[in-house]
Amino acid sequence: SRAMGIRWHYSPTFDLPKDIRWGRVYETFSDDPRRAGALGSAYIRGLQFTSEDNNHLNVLATAKHFAGLGSMTWGTSTNDDYRIDQGTIPRNESVLRNSLLPPYQAAIDAGAMSIMAGLALWGDEAITGSTYLLTDVLKDEMKFTGFVVSDWYGIYSVPGGRYAATVASINAGIDMAMLPFDYEWFAFDMKNAVMSGDISRSRVDDAVRRILRAKFRLGLFDELNASTPNVDVIGSAEHRALAREAVQKSLVLLKNENVLPLSLDIERIHVAGSAADNIGRQAGGWTVEWQGIDGNWLPGATSLLTGIRNSASAQTVVDYQMDGNFPSDSMADVGIAIVG
Repeated sequence: SRAMGIRWHYSPTFDLPKDIRWGRVYETFSDDPRRAGALGSAYIRGLQFTSEDNNHLNVLATAKHFAGLGSMTWGTSTNDDYRIDQGTIPRNESVLRNSLLPPYQAAIDAGAMSIMAGLALWGDEAITGSTYLLTDVLKDEMKFTGFVVSDWYGIYSVPGGRYAATVASINAGIDMAMLPFDYEWFAFDMKNAVMSGDISRSRVDDAVRRILRAKFRLGLFDELNASTPNVDVIGSAEHRALAREAVQKSLVLLKNENVLPLSLDIERIHVAGSAADNIGRQAGGWTVEWQGIDGNWLPGATSLLTGIRNSASAQTVVDYQMDGNFPSDSMADVGIAIVG
């Protein structure tokens, strides 16, 4: 990211998924608060700090989605396209204190300077408009000194219309608004709200101070070419070796009855499954687009099918049929189904 000139990440996720039907479970680390806090904090340290300098930030991390996403109730979504995302999190103070907040405290202790407010309801209140969660708890109790950014159009999830939602969200503790296509209206409403006294100048000063604090930590005011790309490091042999090691150490073998490793003497392998020759499914979500892109769209990447063919011996025949409908006279020694 730094090599590409990207200095701010909307990650890592500290959500604790409670319903496997939620389509964003793949973004999370765990439903265990301690494990999510530990792994998310390591992610923050890896993004923000180098071994030489823990004062200046490398790439700004964002702990999200404060607080409680993953605990929404099925069928409560306020978005007609969803069933659970952007739904209601049952308002339970004990769960909040004992489960939902500890990962974010770990994030703050790890040096997080940006936290994203969740696009969901805390009981009957939009998180984006909750003074209790964003100011009383996060900023005052948990001593968070960074800035709070809204989720995608999260400010307008607060009822009452555009102006009222802006006033309520900023007063609740939102410091930066994610409104990529309506920023002019937001600026217009903000100016009117400050001039009319609906938003105090001290609240604006606090938000600006928090944002500037992160920018100074990033050194954005110290570097003449803060976003100068250095793409030579991308795809380097060192980075590919590290990526391969990470995959090898994170794979989980569920069962093996003298099948693996496959012998190089195998004469024929049948490969089936819609994910076998699909780099997009291997890469997953948040790759180019937020739900990923289906198909072999990424130049230079290797699909699993290609990897099998590259690894097999020159004498091995590798047949691929996505639906597994192989000719009856084409018997194989091994079948590999790749689904996802």
